[in-house]
Amino acid sequence: MIKSELIESVARDYPHLHLKDAERIVDAILEEMAEALMRGDRVELRGFGAFSVRFRPQRSGRNPRTNKAIFVEDKWVPFFRASRDMQHRLNADGDRNESRSGSSSAE
Repeated sequence: MIKSELIESVARDYPHLHLKDAERIVDAILEEMAEALMRGDRVELRGFGAFSVRFRPQRSGRNPRTNKAIFVEDKWVPFFRASRDMQHRLNADGDRNESRSGSSSAE
């Protein structure tokens, strides 16, 4: 799902909202989440998961195209951990999991 599909879904589920209002709501939520992460706060959506930031120290890496060694600076990266409820929901339907991986477990 992309952002525009999320906005359309919110507008469809709440017909009293205009599409522009649904867009403002989604934008406000995402902006507040981004600001919280920039402050170093954790964002938890019960039943969905938690977003946080993790520090990655500097390291040496390799350019996959040229195979040349490069230096990767330290940085903060976003991290998402799905809730236990979401993990159970994702794994509840065995048929969907088989079609997603491209193979069946009966082999």
